[in-house]
Amino acid sequence: MVVVSSLGPLRPLHPLHAILLAFPFPLFLAALLSDLAYRSSLHVQWANFSSWLIAGGLLVGAFAVLWALVNLFRPATRGGRAIAYFVVLLAMWILGLVNALVHAKDAWATMPEGLYLSAVTALLALVAAWIGYSGFRTEGVA
Repeated sequence: MVVVSSLGPLRPLHPLHAILLAFPFPLFLAALLSDLAYRSSLHVQWANFSSWLIAGGLLVGAFAVLWALVNLFRPATRGGRAIAYFVVLLAMWILGLVNALVHAKDAWATMPEGLYLSAVTALLALVAAWIGYSGFRTEGVA
């Protein structure tokens, strides 16, 4: 399905890419909430939950980043929006990896860096999902 806007035709994500993009935001947001729970209760299990949620977000996010990279080289999806989408996804994944390394330390040592990194990673995942689900400009009508 191609939607025509005032700036040109928009093409939605491939359904499989949309499924992959659906996972990082909830997983990174849950990691942020788990970090907040750890900060308020100091129960180590909340830090363990965060580590697993971040690992899941990284796993699925890696496939979304790879798909976005492949889309950069396709002639149908050219333009700044596709580049911005890839850059935001890549930044989300890299900060998520740093966050996973921070969460690999002792639970007490993860605060406050882990909390801040979880917040930024969740925000980047939200921005990536927003850009991805709003569609990309195409050069021609399919």
